[in-house]
Amino acid sequence: MKNTLLCFLGLSIIGIVSGDSCSLEISPPRAVVKFGDPVTVSCVASRPVRVLGWESIIAASHTQHDLSVQWRVDSLTDWIEEPICYGVFFTAPRQCEEKLNLVLYKKPDSVSISLVNHSSPVVEGREYQLQCEVHNVAPVQYLALRWYRGQTEVYNHSFSELTTSTPVQVSSTLLIVPNRAENGAQYRCEAELQLGPEGPQPPPTVQSPSLNIAVQYPPDFRSPKEEQLEVSEGSEMVLDCTAEGNPPPVYIWTSPNLQEKADNQPVLKDASLSPGVYTCTASNILGKKSKQFVIKHKSKGV
Repeated sequence: MKNTLLCFLGLSIIGIVSGDSCSLEISPPRAVVKFGDPVTVSCVASRPVRVLGWESIIAASHTQHDLSVQWRVDSLTDWIEEPICYGVFFTAPRQCEEKLNLVLYKKPDSVSISLVNHSSPVVEGREYQLQCEVHNVAPVQYLALRWYRGQTEVYNHSFSELTTSTPVQVSSTLLIVPNRAENGAQYRCEAELQLGPEGPQPPPTVQSPSLNIAVQYPPDFRSPKEEQLEVSEGSEMVLDCTAEGNPPPVYIWTSPNLQEKADNQPVLKDASLSPGVYTCTASNILGKKSKQFVIKHKSKGV
């Protein structure tokens, strides 16, 4: 029992120390490395040491009595590498270690954008989802995904809650309710690895192709109110029924005074239009609207 207790106390005394009380300094303390690139990191002891070395899956090394040792890899491709510098000293604390803050990164192979369960065109006022997919990126917790409509940023998605170090595929969705003013709008997303000041500047970025959104909407007149016109006999009349719609509207004119059909003409321009009510109807697959023009002749002497 006595021998067992002494052994336990001995192990406690020579326990490994890390942090501020450790006499080791790693330079640089944080290494950001592109997948496949070389890396070199130094570990320096601030007091005499028996053994100084690096514990790692690849390129493990050690030295005796020297106060500096390097961890050097010609091409870093191991996603789970966690190098640790350790020292065994002559005086207490006799053992200590420092872990290298190592970030191995890979920018996405590609970024894509699409409409979810739909294809363009979309209909004004309805709800749609856009999806952006980022393919084969690491580490995902440093990824910032930005959504743009034209040159305006409309949404920013962070993946900081994820902790996977190996390459993954992630996605983000954007809810849109398009209106006619957004017909032809271009959406895109941009994936950026924000690796901190030790990382490459500017940060690695990959953009998706632009997705053009065609918005369909029912016809609407530029001037929807009834128009009343007074003209002199023999003067040319112009009745403008132009409406905005997508698909482009089809026009039908109706009036007891129309002698000839004037279908699919947004503008009636004629000197022979007699007084009366003329109704124009603009329609497309989403709806129709009508507008009236009332023609009166000016009284003589006016």
